[in-house]
Amino acid sequence: MFKKILIANRGEIALRVIRTCREMGIKTVAVYSTADAESLHVRFADEAVCIGPPASSESYLKMSNIISAAEITNADAIHPGYGFLSENAKFSNLCEEHNIKFIGASGRMIDQMGDKANAKSTMIAAGVPCVPGSEGVIVDFEDCKKVAIETGYPVMLKASAGGGGKGMRAVWKPEDLLDAWDSARYESKAAFGNDDMYMEKLIEEPRHIEIQIVGDSFGKACHLSERDCSIQRRHQKLTEETPSPFMTDELREQMGTAAVKAAEYIKYEGAGTVEFLVDKHRNFFFMEMNTRIQVEHPITEEVVNYDLIREQILVAAGVPISGKNYYPKMHSIECRINAEDPYSNFRPAPGKITTFHAPGGHGIRIDTHVYAGYMIPPNYDSMIAKLITTAQTREEAINKMKRALDEFVIEGVKTTIPFHRQLMDHPDYIAGNYTTKFMEDFVMK
Repeated sequence: MFKKILIANRGEIALRVIRTCREMGIKTVAVYSTADAESLHVRFADEAVCIGPPASSESYLKMSNIISAAEITNADAIHPGYGFLSENAKFSNLCEEHNIKFIGASGRMIDQMGDKANAKSTMIAAGVPCVPGSEGVIVDFEDCKKVAIETGYPVMLKASAGGGGKGMRAVWKPEDLLDAWDSARYESKAAFGNDDMYMEKLIEEPRHIEIQIVGDSFGKACHLSERDCSIQRRHQKLTEETPSPFMTDELREQMGTAAVKAAEYIKYEGAGTVEFLVDKHRNFFFMEMNTRIQVEHPITEEVVNYDLIREQILVAAGVPISGKNYYPKMHSIECRINAEDPYSNFRPAPGKITTFHAPGGHGIRIDTHVYAGYMIPPNYDSMIAKLITTAQTREEAINKMKRALDEFVIEGVKTTIPFHRQLMDHPDYIAGNYTTKFMEDFVMK
């Protein structure tokens, strides 16, 4: 087992990893930019190393600084959390070169599944249902036109190196294809330094449902059922729940089997998520695989009583998994609390938190790194907390969430608490009748 783990991340996920490490008797090293000197993850780690100024490119994305921090503190493993370097093949390989265990996917695995076009080709070979479209990267615009005709409109152009909705364009008719092709490639190049594109059939009225998997170094994988992540704005998730109100036992079994098949085909090691689009007829199609822990992992932990961070560490240390699949015994909902103004088109709202009162009680979990007096920096993602409620039924979990949101007091900055409170009263949400298009018609009151 590892003696000391460096957490190459910030905020609530860094604190989350520190907590599990402490329970396992493992020492921790926090890294931080100058903007995060007062963050709780710095305070609660056994050691902390400043790795640069506020800009991510000079701190949390600066591989040489992070490796140096690991070496001077004698850390024998690095946990990357999510975001930043968590799906960076070069960083995974760099850790290996320095005899530091990367608690995540290997560089080869990240390369194989991180590129969306390669991932799709791999999943087709594995026998996992995929959305019809190009078999790989589109060569040029002439090829793009040909694939669009073969696939059938509407189609979706996607960046191979994409994420977070960048480099994606829906195209409904041929005359719009060129503009979409040019703008998607431009955006992808600017965001990822790569303008490779692929194309898929646009699935109408889709649900975004993902399957949590864990694989070990012995080629064995299991799944921990699904999470419904369909409530999104600009392809950014706002709230998630498990089990999905759209799911049937038969569909859960089919999707879980497909996700395990995908993981075992590529001999996946670690925690990961196989993401699917599910149409209104409950046909499901592979979308992508995230080779890291997800923001929304707590709801899975709550309904199957399973510490995913602990399992990541054990797998990385060479411990085999049990191999059994897990199914939800309760219902859990997560609301992402962001420092954004939902009344002003979710505009980011960094600043100083003057008052912070967290809700409590049975079935309430809060993952956060902020407190009264904390200054939210403008340099990073705007999420400042995750509020999770768990109950015997979906109705009870919603009612518990309403109560928790009413108790949650954050003053000094705007947050998305009012949005989530309104969402919990929305008749379509209460009925479980929502798709990824839900936010297009949502109006704050």
